Parts: sequence; structure tokens; C-alpha cells
Amino acid sequence: MSQDILTSILQKKQEEVEAARRAVPEVQLRKEARNPRVRHSFLEKLSAPGPFGTNIIAEIKRGSPSRGAMRADLDPQAYGRSYERAGAAAISVLTDKTFFMGSPQDLKAVRGVVDLPVLRKDFVVSTYQIYEAAAWGADAVLLIVRALSPEFLKAGIELARELGLDALVEVHSREELETATAAGAQLVGINNRDLRTFQTDIQTSVQLARLLEPGQVAVAESGIHTRAQIEALQGAGIFNFLIGESLVKAADPEPVLRHLLGR
Repeated sequence: MSQDILTSILQKKQEEVEAARRAVPEVQLRKEARNPRVRHSFLEKLSAPGPFGTNIIAEIKRGSPSRGAMRADLDPQAYGRSYERAGAAAISVLTDKTFFMGSPQDLKAVRGVVDLPVLRKDFVVSTYQIYEAAAWGADAVLLIVRALSPEFLKAGIELARELGLDALVEVHSREELETATAAGAQLVGINNRDLRTFQTDIQTSVQLARLLEPGQVAVAESGIHTRAQIEALQGAGIFNFLIGESLVKAADPEPVLRHLLGR
């Protein structure tokens, strides 16, 4: 694997966005993004601990560059229903095809069967993708600080808000957190995985959660597999967790999610 796989992903993503623009002109997409739809507030759902003291954003994820194929035959509707039954606070759907085996169809399929906030998880490099997220029925979009200029990050957060989307702004370092805060990020995803190397350390969440401003909400991402890890991170004041691999690799995700929630 490349020591900076993020660079490869972003280069490919630029190509994909240009191809998408040729297929669906941005003028048309902007109209679709503003069509009336039922909205589910991602930020509101994650602003306070759930009934069991924990909120889990359960992920629809077939594979990744670091793990390869994990559940290539995943049925997004079946998983979405299972996650909702088990008590997930929200659902994250990978829409990147090349590196994560996802698709827009996965997001649309999940949106059609659950009454939970849905995050479009992808590598945003253009406002076009934010319009896509709204048009596809997402409630939130991921913005990765390391992948964006400070100017684009601020504009992306504002555009998302204008379209009725929440922005999960992802950071991995103190400097990135400062950039996110300056751009107006309210919902901060602390990625324990270094996107340059895909090495993971959950202490990243512990260290950065202490630096959040009043009113900011933390989401711990990556490398969380056990209830003990969740309880340790709760001790650092974190109650939101984005979990994918442990769920999609399980024979039945429902009891695994219930256990992680502490139900």
C-alpha cells in the first residue's frame, strides 16, 4: 500500500467528479438537491448521549484499502434495518466505489428503509458532491480537513447548512482541529486512523477530545471494536462512535451492535 493513499484517493475522486458532471450537469443537480425531502438532524441526534449513554453511527461498508473486501455481498437494506432495530443513532454509508466498494445506490437503498439520520461518507473534493449528497437523500456529509483547503472547508460547511445537511468535519491532529474550529465545525469526527498510512491509535480521540470548544460535539472514528474501548473513550467525555468493520464482519450485526451499545 502507498504510504500516502489519501493522495491517490483524492486524485481519483477528482476524475470521478468530472465524469459525474458530464453525466448530470451541476445546474440540474442543484435543483434536485433543493427538492423537498424529509430531514433527520444528524447533529441533533448526536448532541446528547442516547438511552444507554452511547450513540453509535453504524456503517454500511463492504471493504477498505487497509482491510480489503470485508463483506462484498452486503445487502444495504438488510443491514440498515438491523442497525435501526439494534438501536443505532445514525447510519454512515460509504459511497466511494474504487477504494471502498460503495455506491450512491447503497445510500439511496438505506435511506428508503430507515427513519434515522444518514451520512454520506466519501472523500469530498468539490461542492458538486455536497449537492449530490442532498439530492440522494443524505442528512449529513463528511468533510475531511486533511483533504481540503481552509477556504473550501468553510464554504463546504456553509453550503451543507444551506442545503439542510449537517457536516461531520474529520480531523486527526491538533492543527486540523484548529482549522475545523476556525471554519465553524460543530460536529467533529476524530479519526484514529492516519489517512496517510492507515495506521490506527484510539488515543488520538482521547487527546483531541480535550481540545474541543464548548458546543462542539465529538465523534470517535476508526479502530473501535470492543465495549471496553467504548467505555474507555466515554471516560474521556466521548459518547458518539462511528463503527463499521466490527459490524459488517459479524455473522449477525444486530447482537454485536446491541453489545457495543451496552444494551
